[in-house]
Amino acid sequence: MNNYLEANKDRMLEELFTLLRIPSVSADPAYSEHVFATAEFVKEQLIKAGADNVEICQTAGFPIVYGEKMIDLSKPTVLCYGHYDVQPADPIDLWDSPPFEPVIKDGKIYARGSADDKGQMYMQVKAFEMMMQNNSLPCNVKFMIEGEEEVGSTNLEIFVKANKERLKSDAVLICDTSMIANDCPSITTGLRGLSYLEVEVTGPNRDLHSGVYGGAVANPINILCDMIASLHDEQRRITIPGFYDKVDQVSVAEREAMAKAPFSIDDYKAHLDINDVLGEEGYSTIERVSIRPTLDVNGIWGGYIGQGAKTVLPSKAYAKISMRLVPNQSHEEITALFEAHFKKIAPASVKVKVTPHHGGEPAVTPTDSKAYKAAEKAMEVTFGKTPIPLRTGGSIPIVTMFERELNTKSVLMGFGLDSDAIHSPNEHYGIFNYFKGIETIPHFFHYFSIL
Repeated sequence: MNNYLEANKDRMLEELFTLLRIPSVSADPAYSEHVFATAEFVKEQLIKAGADNVEICQTAGFPIVYGEKMIDLSKPTVLCYGHYDVQPADPIDLWDSPPFEPVIKDGKIYARGSADDKGQMYMQVKAFEMMMQNNSLPCNVKFMIEGEEEVGSTNLEIFVKANKERLKSDAVLICDTSMIANDCPSITTGLRGLSYLEVEVTGPNRDLHSGVYGGAVANPINILCDMIASLHDEQRRITIPGFYDKVDQVSVAEREAMAKAPFSIDDYKAHLDINDVLGEEGYSTIERVSIRPTLDVNGIWGGYIGQGAKTVLPSKAYAKISMRLVPNQSHEEITALFEAHFKKIAPASVKVKVTPHHGGEPAVTPTDSKAYKAAEKAMEVTFGKTPIPLRTGGSIPIVTMFERELNTKSVLMGFGLDSDAIHSPNEHYGIFNYFKGIETIPHFFHYFSIL
């Protein structure tokens, strides 16, 4: 099997480059035609790889690409999930190379979507191709690749509910997570949930002269900053009443196990070029980004931000805020708690509007499932060591949805690294990681079919 991979590496890399050149930004309507074009590309590649019944399934938003290869109904079925949409590339001027013109530097592919999730999604397609070409596909496979993951997967749940029989499977394989390091494989066993919203603070009915009105009329930017600052206390705990009521308390034994994962705080700070870390007191850095909930401002704006000076007291100020959630927290409940609290702490001099965007529930996946054991054995073969089970800080809301609607557990076997700068300028994905994924996934299929 590895002979096929070696003989086709250049082509597989160039195909990924073609995929990365399409700016499939789902959040910006200006890129809509490119998102649809990416769906067409994925469809074509699934057909070439050997999938049957490949089609573009239209939704109220961007389409879902479906394909399958059913070799024997008596054999188990794996549903491969991925997404072809990407985050916006802004700020463009912080990229060292154009975000949609992939380049290789220091063994890494630099491009938006290289790690999240085009590179990892395409590994599944190429691994399937390799099994087909070697006549070694050991079980049935279905593909469901969507175009709205970066904007909340709103239409995916509708599609899943309407196609339960079509999507029936024994496990969901998701390659959209990271490992500890290239020489220290890991499998993600927990994900945080998400509540994402936008706030608007309004003062006077128009922008005012800051000399004539400053000091007498509330400045929405000042007020918004005060309100946001009050959302954390001195221990960096979130001050929203009821926020921690349902937070899952991780056992001492699990925290001790997490502490055994290789981690250097000095390397962490050096990589980010920071002098120190900051977070909730009483928890380690690894714990803060995995088993504890958070609240962060993702963007803030208002008033005059052009060149030069304009002495204006703005009418409005805005912020985008996300909260990462842990098991037992509901994104709908947390969103409601935030909205009630944020409106309550606003002074009478301003009006506040809270607009929820999207969210998802946290998830914990079992380590005793057949899918996890198959992933573990597959990584043992290709990495030469047993992967470490690890909770991570990201969110993949569809994991809980798959379990709820399809009664199917997922296995999160990703090959990225936390240093891949996903969602940031200069996102990249290691060539080693890309091909290691293609090499490992067939072993997962093999072990899943015999365990």
